[in-house]
Amino acid sequence: MTKKELLAVARKHGTPVVVIDHEVIRRNYANFRRHLPRVQAYYAVKANPAPEIVRTLYKAGASFDVASLPEFLLVHKNIERLPAKERQDFIWDKIIYANPIKPKETLQALDQYKPLLTYDNLEELRKIQRYAPHAGLVLRLRVPNTGSMVELSSKFGCDSGVAVDLIVEAFRAGLVVEGLSFHVGSQCTNFDNFVQALNIAAAVRQEALTRGHEIKILDIGGGFPVPYDDRVKPLRPLARKINAEIDRLFSKDMEILAEPGRYLVATAATAIARIIGKAFRDGKTCYYIDDSVYHTYSGIVFDHCQYRLHAFRSGENELSTVFGQTCDGMDIITQSEELPNLEIDDLVYSERIGAYSNASSTWFNGFAPAQVVHVNE
Repeated sequence: MTKKELLAVARKHGTPVVVIDHEVIRRNYANFRRHLPRVQAYYAVKANPAPEIVRTLYKAGASFDVASLPEFLLVHKNIERLPAKERQDFIWDKIIYANPIKPKETLQALDQYKPLLTYDNLEELRKIQRYAPHAGLVLRLRVPNTGSMVELSSKFGCDSGVAVDLIVEAFRAGLVVEGLSFHVGSQCTNFDNFVQALNIAAAVRQEALTRGHEIKILDIGGGFPVPYDDRVKPLRPLARKINAEIDRLFSKDMEILAEPGRYLVATAATAIARIIGKAFRDGKTCYYIDDSVYHTYSGIVFDHCQYRLHAFRSGENELSTVFGQTCDGMDIITQSEELPNLEIDDLVYSERIGAYSNASSTWFNGFAPAQVVHVNE
C-alpha cells in the first residue's frame, strides 16, 4: 500500500492499527506454488489466525497446518461458512495437526474426523492409540536447524536412529503411519538444512520400506524465509535446491506437503502507530508510540525479529530510540532507528509485520491490541 493509503486507514480507524493486504497474501501463495509445484501448501495458522486470512487462502487452494484444537475448529468453521459455489466438498486431508504433543482431550475431540496427526515419541503414540485410534499418523523427524531464526529441533522430532522402530510400533498398535515430517527451524536462511533434512527423511523411508512399511507422504515443514532485509535470499534458489532433492530422492507418486506460515503473511501487513511521547535520554531523542512489544511488536520478543520503523514526515534523519506504550522497561521497539525530528501525534509505520505479531497480542497494562483492517479481500 502507498503512504497515502496507509494514512487514510489511520485517519479512519485511529491507531494503533494493522493493515493486512490480501492481494499480497494471494501473490505470496501463487509464488510459493510456482516455485514448488510438487508441494501442497498447508498454511501454518499460528502465524496469523485471522479468519479472513484462512478464507482467502482456502479460496486460493491452500490446505492448513494447525497446532491446537481451537485452530482446527477455526479452519473448519470458516471453510464451512463459505458460499456453496466457493466451497469444494470439505475433506479432512485439507488439515494436518502438526503439533507433536496433544492433550488427550484434544485427541478425543479430533478422533471423529479421522485426522492426520504428528507424533515423535512412544508415549504420544500410546496416547493416540487410546484416544484417537482413527487418526492417520505422521512421524516427525529431528533435523538440523543451524542458522534458523527460531530453533525447533531441541523440542520436537525423533532421532533418525529410532524413527523406524516408532513406525513399526505404530503399525503393531493397529495405527497407520502415512507420512514423515520435519521442520528446519523458522526463518531458515541456511538452505543446507533442507538438503540434509530431505536426505534424512529419504533414508528413514527406505529403511521403513525394507521392514514392510511404505510411507506415502512427506511434510517438509516450514521455515521458508521472508525478505525482512536485503541479506535474505529469495525463495527461488531455495526452491531449486528443494525441487532437485525431491526429484532425486522420491518417486513421482510421493505426496509432498509443506507448512509455510511466515512466508505467506509476513509481507502482507503494515502496522501504523502514533507518537504519544517524546524525550531526550542518553544523548538521543526517544519516542513513545501507542503500540508495544506486548502487542503488534511481540515478534521482537518471541520471534527474534526486528522491525524497521518509518516516518510519514520527511526531514533529516537522526539516530533515535523508540519505546512502546507500556510501563515495562523491556518494552523497547528499537534503540537505533534513523528517524526525522517527530512531534507528538505524528505517525510511524512498520512493514512486513504480518507473521507472529498481532497474533501474539495481549491486554498487558490494560492496553488493547491494535485494530486490524483487512483490504482487498
